[in-house]
Amino acid sequence: MSLRKSEQGRIVMLTAKDVQGVMAMMPSFSTKDAGDLSSKNTIDVDNLRAGVDRMINDGIDVITTTGSFGECYNLHWDEYKTLAVATVDAVKKRVPLFIGATSPNAREVVERLKFVQDIGGDGTLLGVPYYDAQSPEYMADFYTQIAEMFPKLGFLIYHNPVNHKVKIPVSVFPRLVKCPNIIGMKDSHRDTREFVRLMEIIHGKISVMTNQAQYFPFYRMGSAGCWSIDAWMGPWPVLHLRNLCREGKDQEALQVIAEIMNAAGGERPGGNEGATAKLPIEFAGYVNPGPARTPIINFSDTTIERAKKKAEGWKALCAKYRPLVEARRAQVKVAS
Repeated sequence: MSLRKSEQGRIVMLTAKDVQGVMAMMPSFSTKDAGDLSSKNTIDVDNLRAGVDRMINDGIDVITTTGSFGECYNLHWDEYKTLAVATVDAVKKRVPLFIGATSPNAREVVERLKFVQDIGGDGTLLGVPYYDAQSPEYMADFYTQIAEMFPKLGFLIYHNPVNHKVKIPVSVFPRLVKCPNIIGMKDSHRDTREFVRLMEIIHGKISVMTNQAQYFPFYRMGSAGCWSIDAWMGPWPVLHLRNLCREGKDQEALQVIAEIMNAAGGERPGGNEGATAKLPIEFAGYVNPGPARTPIINFSDTTIERAKKKAEGWKALCAKYRPLVEARRAQVKVAS
């Protein structure tokens, strides 16, 4: 259970109910020299602040940093601290913020979380130490021990079997739900049958955020929302999808998912997640994520053209759905 300010300025505890809607997976905004092997300070704080502020003003529900796309593996310790401080300062408790702390080194996780706690972070996105494949017993021990060490931080489990070498089985969750500050999970790696069994254990205690293309039907099955990288090209297509699912307009939601998949072609245009996924964001122009960091700084003509096509397709969806999202926000504001 983490701390944040309510609209009235009171300090309140984050719960599973706060992990909902659309969660934007933030790029680690980079400086112009980020591709240089000798560069040491590659966080572009100005672009980060501007991007985060725009995203919140346009209605995003949650912001999460330093996952795989956010290059948790590719930042110096000083860069990590710069990013964390700048993001906390930019968010200003307006939405829940989870600072990613995943590392192959469990002791480094503790060091990162001490820092996140000291700067007033709401919580963390945390995957298992991933250099070696971990057992289910270790996964349960790791999350429960770390959560108990930092009871004021909200924990968002980062489930990424591709990068972390393991799938977190449903059998682990009866232990995890006993930790009151494990409040959410980023998870896109279960079929509907397994998801049903998972929800029987975690419903109301741990909120699941699936991939944007899974918003329906998983929202009907108990998920709380979705995560999105593409939202950094403009959040309106995913926010409109959120609204449709909340209003029970399932067929319209399916149509938007089809449009998103056709425009975006998946969450990455191929290759390294952190490097190539920034390209369409750069071309879309909604925020300025900066160039790729070493080691992947050169892209094929095919990759570049694919990224440009993705950006143009997404911008068309933004033009289509932005008026609907903004009209809906205005209605809600008047009603409240």
